[in-house]
Amino acid sequence: MDKEYDFGRGQRGAVIASPGKTRITIMLDDDIIEAFRSRADASGRGYQTMINEALRQALDPESAPVTLRGLRKVLDERLPA
Repeated sequence: MDKEYDFGRGQRGAVIASPGKTRITIMLDDDIIEAFRSRADASGRGYQTMINEALRQALDPESAPVTLRGLRKVLDERLPA
């Protein structure tokens, strides 16, 4: 390497920071990753973005899908016996 380059003050890390995002390492099952990748390919979106959206929905109880158990609970509470 040329001696004209001085990396003495160099730092490791991303060149451009992503505001509001944090890089982590997470272990996910292969089938989960493949499912998100195929859905991402079909929709033309990024699989990491889709995983992020799925995690957001899981954290928000208002956006959770209605389950049969949940529907029965509401009906039992609201309908007279």
